Order: sequence, then structure tokens, then C-alpha cells
Amino acid sequence: MAGYAKLRPEPNADTQPYWDGMTQHRLCLQRCADCGKVRHYPRPMCDACHSMQVEWFDASGRGRVHSWTVTHHAFHPGFKPDLPYTLVTVDLAEGVRMNAQLRRLDPGELRIGMPLRVEYELATDGLTLPVFVPAD
Repeated sequence: MAGYAKLRPEPNADTQPYWDGMTQHRLCLQRCADCGKVRHYPRPMCDACHSMQVEWFDASGRGRVHSWTVTHHAFHPGFKPDLPYTLVTVDLAEGVRMNAQLRRLDPGELRIGMPLRVEYELATDGLTLPVFVPAD
């Protein structure tokens, strides 16, 4: 995996369980330990009740297309070899939205509400990224 030229996430105390889950091929989401609201992206405070108490749980990894965009211009030189690529926003079954690249489906076949599921791609040793694929 040497020569990985793309931007890399920098895990911190608030996001490390998410990235650990990715490495284990699990989609881990946060839930407020006080009010129960699910949140994604990972962050320290609940936006509903302002609690700092959090618990992590394994999400289903399933959802439906909310929207998408086909990228033809790389925002960073490391992404040029991937062009064009499709970034989908998915409404997860757990009630939050998540963005990731689409795999194994031509963007012309996408439809609002289409079922997708998360898969996991090894980017580098120690870094696994989510991608979305058609649901079985």
C-alpha cells in the first residue's frame, strides 16, 4: 500500500472507535447514552440534549440513496486516477446520513431510494474506508 497519495483521516479520541470498526469491517455509530439519539459523523456532544455521554453500537450498514454526485474534477491530486467517481449520500436504517464512494454500479443506474449497503476497502495498512454497493 506504499505510495498512497490521497488525504487520510486523522483519528482522535472521538472518532477512533469508528475507525477501529472500519478495520474490523463493522460500521460503528454513536448513540447518546442519555437521550438515545444516533449521530454520525462521530463527535463529542449530542446535538439534541447536549450530553457528553456516548455509546457505540454496530449499525446494519444498510440504507437507501438520498442523493449522489459524479465527480469529474479532483479536489486533491491523489484522486485524479479515480476520476470520474460517484459519491453517494445514504439514509442509513439507523436514521442518519453517510457519504462514501459508490462501487459496482454505474451512476446512471442510481435512483433515489435505491437500497445500498456498506462494504470495506483497505486503503493502506491500518486504514479501511467505507464504500457503498448495491444491496443484495
